[in-house]
Amino acid sequence: MAHKKGQGSSRNGRDSNAQRRGVKKFGGEKVIAGNILIRQVGTKFHPGRNVGMGSDYTLFALIDGVVGFDREGRRINVLLPEAVPAKVSSVRKAVSKT
Repeated sequence: MAHKKGQGSSRNGRDSNAQRRGVKKFGGEKVIAGNILIRQVGTKFHPGRNVGMGSDYTLFALIDGVVGFDREGRRINVLLPEAVPAKVSSVRKAVSKT
């Protein structure tokens, strides 16, 4: 039998690592095929033209081009550089409308 009381264990001291989700390429940025555009859980953003979706809902570029957002910034497209309109909407503008 111990003659000194053992050190009690703390119930604190643990934290999970960040998941590193979010937008990786913003509106107007050039991308190459295979670039990850958005990491997400669920379909907060939807794939548009030339964008694929992985089994974990990651959106990625299918072709080389320029990123563009539409549908209030919730659908992401990759457009050919010559097909890009004069002003490509930025996700920062579209998402910040709350």
